[in-house]
Amino acid sequence: MIKLALTKGRIEQKAIDILENCGYDVSELRDKGRKLLFNCPYVGADTAADDCLQIVLAKAADVITYVEHGTCDAGFVGRDTIMEMGGDFYELLDLGFGKCRFALAGIKGKDFYAGYGHKVIATKYPNVTAKYFASRGVECEIIKIEGSVELAPILGLSDGIIDIVETGATLRENGLEVYEDVASISARCIVNNASLKLQNAEINAFLDRISEYLKNN
Repeated sequence: MIKLALTKGRIEQKAIDILENCGYDVSELRDKGRKLLFNCPYVGADTAADDCLQIVLAKAADVITYVEHGTCDAGFVGRDTIMEMGGDFYELLDLGFGKCRFALAGIKGKDFYAGYGHKVIATKYPNVTAKYFASRGVECEIIKIEGSVELAPILGLSDGIIDIVETGATLRENGLEVYEDVASISARCIVNNASLKLQNAEINAFLDRISEYLKNN
């Protein structure tokens, strides 16, 4: 049995569809109630008696924690969380959904790099932000924001923001614009280091099924 952690929300819903199309019985997940642990047997033609996923639903940051510490063998999580948290695990598969990007944004029409002195950046992702500006040789002060980060430049708290952008509609509606892209993001499959050695055949069979589905769809 492989224990798989799924990020709750949008990744969860798309992952359930993929798993079902790969031959797993996800009926427990379709009617989950308040449960957090689910058994999803493989019902494909090449099934084995113990060919089963145990699914754990968790928040994105916890998916990484569970996989890194070996509580779960694998996990589906956004690349944004991987970039922010880091961790000791294998990132083996781009799942091809949940596509968006990290972007530097701010007040529309403003030259972000004009003038002297350090910049003030508001973000929910301080580690991503620090690494990005360090790579560009730009000094910046980072302010951690938990809510609507778009408010920070509007209220004069920051020169700009680094945040996840999908369509850019929220930025435009608030008089902001993307200055430059920082990194592309999508959902990824990560695997615990020890699990990949101890359950190599099972994990590779699972990844092969996912890869085959993604290739053909």
